[in-house]
Amino acid sequence: MAKPRSPLSRWLTRNLGHPLEAALVHGVNALFRALPLDRASALGGWIGRTVGPWLPGNRTARRNLTRAFPEKPGAEIDAILRGMWDNLGRTIAEYPHLDRIGGERVEVIGGEHAVAMREDGKGGIMVSGHLANWEIQSVASRKLGLELALVYRAPNNPYVGKLLVELRGAATATHIPKGAEGARTLMRVLANGGHVGMLIDQKMNDGIPVPFFGRDAMTVTAAAQLGMRFGVPLCAVRTERLEGANFRITVLPPEAYPTSGDRNADSRILMERLNRLLEDWIRERPAQWLWLHRRWPD
Repeated sequence: MAKPRSPLSRWLTRNLGHPLEAALVHGVNALFRALPLDRASALGGWIGRTVGPWLPGNRTARRNLTRAFPEKPGAEIDAILRGMWDNLGRTIAEYPHLDRIGGERVEVIGGEHAVAMREDGKGGIMVSGHLANWEIQSVASRKLGLELALVYRAPNNPYVGKLLVELRGAATATHIPKGAEGARTLMRVLANGGHVGMLIDQKMNDGIPVPFFGRDAMTVTAAAQLGMRFGVPLCAVRTERLEGANFRITVLPPEAYPTSGDRNADSRILMERLNRLLEDWIRERPAQWLWLHRRWPD
């Protein structure tokens, strides 16, 4: 259990740490904004590959990778790690350019499922994971006329959080922070016929253990529970980085809900299915998933 922080430590973080961190983030964001998209993405990738392996999170990523792929030699694990940092650096550099990413840069497969969700007169849910640049799918959905309210974890630094919301304005006008109030907002959106985007690949202590890469991982069931409760379509979406700042979005047909009559059992079945789907995608392009999460218990 973490030791409680002292009032002085909290004051220093709030009044010095957060403003300094925010100044750095704003400066980096201004640099990437000033560059053309392709140059910004390339620079972000270079920074990621150069700096990332020296950061503490690299140890977590390496541990996750070696446990997920025990058959892979160390050299291949190293290559995946470099690719992960490259992808993350590019993703960060692309945030100021989200409103410009579209058209020929984004190939959409299964767009008819998004259009059907837009036109059916009901709410809907799209789920995915931290794959490639995970913000692109919401930008692509908006360009198809399907606005997604996005569920997200608000950063500890409120100044950085404000910037993140501004940058994600290219994808949505509705941001729903995780938590009790966010859950109520989520239900109101769906009850009123709105559409929601959720990333389901992070550890959630209030979730349930569901297999993921052969080990139980705490998985939130909100998408399954809400989809069944409101009777709305739930589509899984995959984002792939093709080359540089070019992407492929694949929208799958709506999932068939289990019908055992036991809501908890049915939600587990659906989340097991979605975890297997995410795992298949990650196995195909392991360098494009964010291995930094503490997804599994030690």
